[in-house]
Amino acid sequence: MTKRHLVSGLAAFAAAGMIGAAQQAPPAPAQPASKAVVIKGRAPVSNEILKVTLPRPHEADLPNGAHLMVLEDHRVPQIVFQIVIGGAGGYVDPADSPGLASITATMMREGTSAKNTAQISEQLERLASTVTVATGLASLDATISGSTLTENFGETFKLAADLLLNPTFPDEELQRYKQRTRSGLVQQRANAGFLASEMFSRVIYSTHPASRVSLTLPVLDKVTRAQLVDFHHARYVPDHAIIAISGDITMAAARSAIDSALGTWKKGNTPAATAQDPPPLGVPRIYFVARPGSVQTNIIVGTQAIDRLAPDYDRVQVMNEVIGAGPTGRLFVILREEKGYTYGAYSGLTATRFRGNWSANTEVRTEVTDDALRDLLAEVKRLRDEPVPDKELQDKKRGLISRFALSLESPQTVLQNHVSLRTYKLPVDYWDKYPERVSAVTQADVQAAAKKYLDPSRLQIVIVGDPKIGDLLKKYGTVETYDVDGKRIGG
Repeated sequence: MTKRHLVSGLAAFAAAGMIGAAQQAPPAPAQPASKAVVIKGRAPVSNEILKVTLPRPHEADLPNGAHLMVLEDHRVPQIVFQIVIGGAGGYVDPADSPGLASITATMMREGTSAKNTAQISEQLERLASTVTVATGLASLDATISGSTLTENFGETFKLAADLLLNPTFPDEELQRYKQRTRSGLVQQRANAGFLASEMFSRVIYSTHPASRVSLTLPVLDKVTRAQLVDFHHARYVPDHAIIAISGDITMAAARSAIDSALGTWKKGNTPAATAQDPPPLGVPRIYFVARPGSVQTNIIVGTQAIDRLAPDYDRVQVMNEVIGAGPTGRLFVILREEKGYTYGAYSGLTATRFRGNWSANTEVRTEVTDDALRDLLAEVKRLRDEPVPDKELQDKKRGLISRFALSLESPQTVLQNHVSLRTYKLPVDYWDKYPERVSAVTQADVQAAAKKYLDPSRLQIVIVGDPKIGDLLKKYGTVETYDVDGKRIGG
């Protein structure tokens, strides 16, 4: 089968699966039928397991330690690329400077020894290209990403290499960055959603780097240009880097561009960064952030879950799909469509190189806080206590596979899939067998995953809302109360 036929087949399968999942919302056992969801038709849905063979990239180990991947796709005159620098992310920040890696990545875009920030922006605009540098506050990696037309790849990649090798971290740009960022850090504390996310991360991850959700004013104020220079020099080395390129390019052309632009990027003999799991959770609590004057309540219920390599990964993915991934998940149907508590209710799974979390969240009117929390917890309990009806399970699995199939229309996504294979040391046919693995998940698998990971003894509850709801929360367990600055004010 040609690549074009593969993509067309995937799109057709995905379209059928997505329509089927959207238009066949399953009835929830022991619950009244939703009056808000009207099923008007039924699309034909294939029950065959999707067969996929992803195109394989050309790969090579470079003399400086970097690993090159080139995924050729000559259908359109466009090229996308990533330079993933292992050990340059926020996970490795010094303990007294959380956020240093993030600031370093941001400031690399603000000037090099050859160009200032305005000249960089003007060049990218002229080339119709993009180049960004980014990392997460708990990521092990930093990534330089770019996209461009084929004819402009050489110039765009040289610019990306210049940002990588020769950032000058101009002090005047650092001061402007501090000024812009400072006001945002102050304003975000007025956002109830941020306060809920901050407290939840603190509860789930304790002192682990994953507990960070934002820069802090003290770190921002004290960071210096010298710190940025030192961090860049120590961490932006090729030893554990991945250079991934996809699009209208050959391996030979990619090697030529890399040799020309990154010939001076020398090996640093830096050991690979490793990740540790967060400390075990404490006993379950209700962590209440009292926010005077709130007209709504933000609710997060969650726990530590799994890392990306856990044997349960596919089963937990399907479990999450059933309860809250999207507008056909149980939480959305019950809390929004049937009860009218909220505009949305969702759940999500985070799994990386360390143990991540599962969480369910919603925002409701203050007066229905008790009802909404009760019903959310009831849905979690139902997932533990009752097997998922077969039709509901099949719809959810089909939805996961359909979205996967649609994602393969994007060369960037296919390339990212291959990057993840190397990052997590997954089998070469991991993505080829993804539909098969998801299809094999059973009702017993989902219920077992819910019993294991969503046990009441592991669930933590975070509430942000008006102080007047504090007393009603006591029926759900021990309550710890905090102010909007995260300081304990009661028990």
